Amino acid sequence: MLEPAKVNFAIAHAVHAFWRTKSLARRLRTRDDVSRWRERQLDRFLHEVVRRVPFYAGLALQARLEDLPIVDKQVVLANFDKLNVKGVQYEAVRAALDSGRDRVGGLIVGQSTGTSGNRGVFVISEAERFTWLGVILGKTLPDFPFARHKVALALPGFNPLYASAAETGRLALRFFDLTLGVEAWRDDLCVFAPDTIVAPPKVLRALAETSALRPVNVFSGAEVLDPLDRAIVEERFGSRVREIYMATEGLFGVGCKHGVLHLAEDAVAFEFEQAPAGLVSPLVTDFTRSAQIMARYRMNDLLRLSNEPCACGSPLQRVASVEGRQDDVFLLAGANGKHVLVTPDVMRNAVIDADRLIQDFRIVQIGADRIALSLAANLSNEAAQAAALALRATVEKAGAVNAMIELRSGIETPYDRKLRRVRREWRPQT
Repeated sequence: MLEPAKVNFAIAHAVHAFWRTKSLARRLRTRDDVSRWRERQLDRFLHEVVRRVPFYAGLALQARLEDLPIVDKQVVLANFDKLNVKGVQYEAVRAALDSGRDRVGGLIVGQSTGTSGNRGVFVISEAERFTWLGVILGKTLPDFPFARHKVALALPGFNPLYASAAETGRLALRFFDLTLGVEAWRDDLCVFAPDTIVAPPKVLRALAETSALRPVNVFSGAEVLDPLDRAIVEERFGSRVREIYMATEGLFGVGCKHGVLHLAEDAVAFEFEQAPAGLVSPLVTDFTRSAQIMARYRMNDLLRLSNEPCACGSPLQRVASVEGRQDDVFLLAGANGKHVLVTPDVMRNAVIDADRLIQDFRIVQIGADRIALSLAANLSNEAAQAAALALRATVEKAGAVNAMIELRSGIETPYDRKLRRVRREWRPQT
């Protein structure tokens, strides 16, 4: 627990971030407003924050965002001490996490779930922890603090960043451990009776199908929200599912009251790199962070953007869908020995649309021309064959030759790691 003086200091940051987020929602009414805010914040960030860390030593006074190098997880981990203000070493963070400690050098430490290989680690300050809290409350619970809320949080990689909410006094927050499985704490959750639930889609679906909960606010986070999960959860809960787009690297977007995901451009600057099939992959610069610099960080995500106006009136960039991860784009054998790229959304839609009885699936690339399609054990043979044929037709249309679809019966849903219904396990030899 924090000392009283530190509690007051931390809460002040949360309150400031909360009201700033709500104020910006009123002030930023056009794309020009967003652009001007972005440029002002980036100018401050570049000249007052970025220059404080050794990684950017020698940066020109006239430097713009695009003058900074693009970094990824490997670069950040290799230069960890040069990218945070305290010079905290990666090994020190790793040692702290392994021993159960949550602080090094006065900074709070955390780690990712490690779905893409080595776990990423990060450090934040006490102020940043509560700033994060204020921002997310401002975007998800607009009537807070005038109304009290009971929030159930079930997300992978639990760390002190999330736990900060339990210290506010206007929230009753409970964390439920995904590693134990839903069955281990479903009854406790029902007794808690939250009005707000934040969880991965697979958990929301399990709760919707097996409990009598009726939450008012339902947020999906940490995984891709498939249409089939959304439909089941919204029907059973009677509430619209809103997405929270977040990762180890920060909070990047929150769904509005109409269920449309908007990027958090009031706190993060986004650049976009082109990806296959009209998708983009973001470079993120979080100008609210100063303990560890997150500038021009290349995310692994694939987004489909939309320029359609939203009924909520927000000018923040609309995201039609988060489609998956760059390293889950299939690389299938094509003509003349070239690889054909097939994105997760295309294959996902092919299987879902093949038969209305299909409510779950896994598509895994296990070889240069081999795809494993797993379906529920009780699914009819006709529906399974229809899905396999639809998947084969889809990848062949993309240019794959000799693609083999291996039908498998039975699906496991692990709760201790992120669900990726479409993933690529095969890697070409380099």
